[in-house]
Amino acid sequence: MSMNNEISTIMSTGKMSTLIKKTLKQKLAVLVPEWDGRVLDVPASGEVLAGPCAVVAFAEEVPKSAWAGYRRIIKISPYARPEDGGAEQVEAWSALLINGLHQVRLVDEAGVAFTCIYLGSSDSDRVDAGSGMITRSLRFGVYIPEDSDPSLTETGDGWLAALQNWTQQEIGSDWSVYGDVWPGGYDTPSVLWRLAGCSTSVAGTSALEVRQQWIGHVLTDHSVLTRQTVTRLVEQLAVQSRLAITETGGEEYEGKTRYVTVDEVTADLQADAYLNGQIRLTLQHRIRRPGTNVPFIREIHHSKGME
Repeated sequence: MSMNNEISTIMSTGKMSTLIKKTLKQKLAVLVPEWDGRVLDVPASGEVLAGPCAVVAFAEEVPKSAWAGYRRIIKISPYARPEDGGAEQVEAWSALLINGLHQVRLVDEAGVAFTCIYLGSSDSDRVDAGSGMITRSLRFGVYIPEDSDPSLTETGDGWLAALQNWTQQEIGSDWSVYGDVWPGGYDTPSVLWRLAGCSTSVAGTSALEVRQQWIGHVLTDHSVLTRQTVTRLVEQLAVQSRLAITETGGEEYEGKTRYVTVDEVTADLQADAYLNGQIRLTLQHRIRRPGTNVPFIREIHHSKGME
């Protein structure tokens, strides 16, 4: 990377961090009206905080995620006066912040979407020496997808296309269905499918069994809708048993339809929707082994019988 590119990256990251913090401050002011808009940066040395308020501070950066994008840790610390309830008030405000930010999609003034994930409290309740107020630091991961080159994301993967098409038909046009990574302008409700792994094994003298493991992320603004959609997709994939793929390359298969079989599908309803995904899906398909002359006379759908 050239020096100019490095400077540009630093400047864009700094601008992004400023917008993220501004957006979070606005959100916090709405979540806790008792602060009367007092959502502050880290106070300067010797500065004494006044009244109930909150402090927002950036902590460590963490490596980028291949599908979630840029990640940054941010600390949010509510401050309560002893006469206003002290530790009990901090506990109540912390619950409001967790409920109002965890797995919530926010959009800054530049139109960039990002998601907050609650990571826990970094320390115990403590008394602020200057103000005498009680405080606690809550850690959130902030995840910002990066805009990617469309030519890199459009891989032509027939398995992914089949999975996306089936999902779109199943849940309707009101949903967005993404592949590989969360895009920079991701929306909700949405589903992301990404490839987690693949393997092959010999299946007889003339065939190979190809297996792919996929992870599905179901992201909505409502926990009940999220749970219902995850359950519905898992059930319908099991009922569907196979997905149709229309070939787009190779003279032998051009324009023909083949099928991949749903081998196993499970869901973890407690999993983080944005970062980890709730659905685990294994698809499989048998192909002719290279270099064999034995006619491959039929599609075999493992454990499903002949169609």
